[in-house]
Amino acid sequence: MTAPADALAAFQSRFPQATPRPSTDHPAVNVPASEAIGALTFLRDEQGFDFLVDLTAVDWGSAASPRYTVVWHLFSTVRHDYLRLAAACDSDLEPTMPTSTVLWPGADWLERETFDMMGVVFTGHPDLRRILMWDGYPHFPLRKDFPLAGIEGVLSDPEVSAETGTKVIAAPMAGGPFVASPGEINMTEAEPRARDESWSEQSEKPGDHS
Repeated sequence: MTAPADALAAFQSRFPQATPRPSTDHPAVNVPASEAIGALTFLRDEQGFDFLVDLTAVDWGSAASPRYTVVWHLFSTVRHDYLRLAAACDSDLEPTMPTSTVLWPGADWLERETFDMMGVVFTGHPDLRRILMWDGYPHFPLRKDFPLAGIEGVLSDPEVSAETGTKVIAAPMAGGPFVASPGEINMTEAEPRARDESWSEQSEKPGDHS
C-alpha cells in the first residue's frame, strides 16, 4: 500500500501546479480550478481515494482574492487515509467550479447545498437548483457578507405570505447560539437551548401544553 506521503508525491509529480495546503489533521493540497476534475480523477482511480466524504466551499471575505475556494474531502477505503483537495474559483463575482458528479453521483446534493448557501455554480451539474432556500431567493446565507440576523425580503409562498403580510422580518436569535447548563445530570434538562427564546415564548398560546 502507498503511504500518504508517497501518494502526495505522485500527485504533485502528475500535477506540477499543485501546492501543499496548510492542514493540522490530514494531507491537503491546492490545485487550479481547471485541473480540479483531472486531479480528483487521478486520486480516485490511481491513488485509491474512492469515497467522497464531503464537499463544501469557503468564503474568505470580500477583501480576499480569490474569495471562494471549493474543498473536497476524500477517503480511501483501501488504505483508510484521508486527503483534502481545494481549488480556488476563478471569479469573485460569479464563482464557478466544474461538477464532480461525473465521478461521484453523491456529489449531487453536496454541490446543490454549496450552490444554495455560497453561490458557487457547478458547471455541468445535472440538476443545479436550490436545496434549502426557495427558488428565486437572491442571497446566499453562508457568505461572509450575509448578516446573522437575516435579510428582509418577500416570501414566495402564498400561504406563508398571507400570514406575515409578505414580509420576512429579521430573524431572531432563536435557533442559535445554543447553550447548555453545566453540571446538569438530567439529560433532558441539560439539552442545549437557544440563548434567546423570546420568539418561541411569544408564539406560545394558553393551552399549548397539557
